[in-house]
Amino acid sequence: MLVIDHLTKKYGNKKAVDDLCLHIAPKEIYGFIGHNGAGKTTTLKSIVGILEFDEGEILIHGNAIKKDGMACKKEIAYIPDNPDLYEFMTGSQYLNFIGDIFQVSTENRKSRIQKYADLFEMTKNLEDSISSYSHGMKQKLAIISAWIHEPKLILMDEPFVGLDPKASHILKGMMKEFCENGGAIFFSTHVLEVAEKLCDKVAIIKGGKCIISGTMEEVKGTASLEEVFLELEE
Repeated sequence: MLVIDHLTKKYGNKKAVDDLCLHIAPKEIYGFIGHNGAGKTTTLKSIVGILEFDEGEILIHGNAIKKDGMACKKEIAYIPDNPDLYEFMTGSQYLNFIGDIFQVSTENRKSRIQKYADLFEMTKNLEDSISSYSHGMKQKLAIISAWIHEPKLILMDEPFVGLDPKASHILKGMMKEFCENGGAIFFSTHVLEVAEKLCDKVAIIKGGKCIISGTMEEVKGTASLEEVFLELEE
């Protein structure tokens, strides 16, 4: 589904991401762990085509992001750490705008918007201006927008930040259901307890380099993910 092959991204002489190699397969929830500045956001932005990178290759469903970016972007959804939504729109207008971009039929988008808006208890707020939304409501809207075109791969940068416990629980359920149906998720998080319980695989990045990756059992052994992370980051 997603192949990151020797990815290197430089800012001047500094390597923000250094020879990163990861493979995220269908049906996998893959966690991406590291301190602030470790290279997580740079990696995610490179995958979705926001940032150009210096070396390596990124393949999404067999297509190279550099050579066929449009084909790649049709297959993915991306939720950044601070969703930059069009605040002059209402929630409903924004979701329909996303539906138009991905050519989702009227019938399908209506049922999907209703399903996820009801889940997040956002239905009554969809006709309100996004500028009136709290950070948590904007996060929920961004999540709904990522799901309505049924992508094959969802990328998320700190998706649980700003969500209340109930919304976090709902999102975890959505992630599991998405991957059970053949999708793949690659996401960064600082919430190690969530990653440990939710992820099939995990990679820990430090100073732009992947220092360990594999199944959750391979990475943490008999310890907790938090213990392994703190030991490796020393």
